[in-house]
Amino acid sequence: MPDLPPRIRSPKLLRLILAAIISLQSSLACAAAGEELTTNPLTVGIAECPPFVIFEDGRYSGLAVYLWEQVGNELGLGWNYEEYRLGGLLETITTADPAELPDVGISCTSVTAEREELIDFSHSFHETYTAIAVRETTLWSAVIGFFSNSRVVKAILIILGVAALIGGVFFLLEHRVNKKIFSSQTVLGRILEPIIVGLMFISNGPIRFYRFKTLTGRVLATVLTFMSTFFIAAITAVLASSFTLDAMRTEIRSLDDLRNLHVGALQGSTSSELLSSYAIRHETRQDLDELINDLEAGRLEAIVSDAAFLQYRINQGKSQGQFKSLTVLPYELEAQNYAFILTEESPLRESINRALLTVRMQQGWREKLREYIGE
Repeated sequence: MPDLPPRIRSPKLLRLILAAIISLQSSLACAAAGEELTTNPLTVGIAECPPFVIFEDGRYSGLAVYLWEQVGNELGLGWNYEEYRLGGLLETITTADPAELPDVGISCTSVTAEREELIDFSHSFHETYTAIAVRETTLWSAVIGFFSNSRVVKAILIILGVAALIGGVFFLLEHRVNKKIFSSQTVLGRILEPIIVGLMFISNGPIRFYRFKTLTGRVLATVLTFMSTFFIAAITAVLASSFTLDAMRTEIRSLDDLRNLHVGALQGSTSSELLSSYAIRHETRQDLDELINDLEAGRLEAIVSDAAFLQYRINQGKSQGQFKSLTVLPYELEAQNYAFILTEESPLRESINRALLTVRMQQGWREKLREYIGE
């Protein structure tokens, strides 16, 4: 075997030549993969999730759509969009027959370890966090909220019922002989006077046994005066508990503060998984806008979702005169990373990742971030 030229005998030079050959082979493989897939347009599963995927006036737009179209054009790919609902896209990717899967999935899909075991992802293209949205509490809304609380309503009905019962008993015993307490001659007066007497006893008011003429009335007054102390304590506990719960609604600083509230999250989302991991009971919705509307209508007291979506949708609604009482709390609960969904061992994974890095460095991407989410 002839000797190699002196320059090629150098180990350092040999390593450089080997690295160049491997790099060339990798590039050719990616190019071949891209050429193979571009012969037939890709099927791109897409699910609406503002501000990343927006369907308006018959066309798609948004951060993720812009990014994918830039990547696709960079790689010279062709594609057709196939519409899914948000939860359905992930479900299809993880459960459907591989032959029926879209080549790429585009939405606001977070990368998690559990999902990585079932599907593949591109590099992350946006970093956000889980946040909480609530209705802002004004003094008037707090008063209305307190008196519309079912526990408060029940307490008031119990007080009135007990007052009417006590007053009715005293009316039967005393109305003929005690004109100081039961003196009204009108029908309304005869209804209200017993209730007032009963409320006086419940509240430990200025009615004592010596104001009653009959012996039975005086004995009953003494017993009720003693028992009213315990009754008042029980009612006070119920009302204090309701006051505390109402105060908690305006003092949410962490997930633990959501335990006694009516909370909502998107079905199958990482937000729902996060709430479940903290054993926080919550309702789920299949549609993101449904969550916002239920919060605005008072059917939910707080919703947990990705901050980017919440901020975009609430700000958009406020510009249209909606969601004026809604706000996103300034607390970051859990980091989220969005990425494109890919099938397992996708031949375009490396090409897409390189194109992603290139597009994200461009001025156009930074302008889109400012346009949609103000970053």
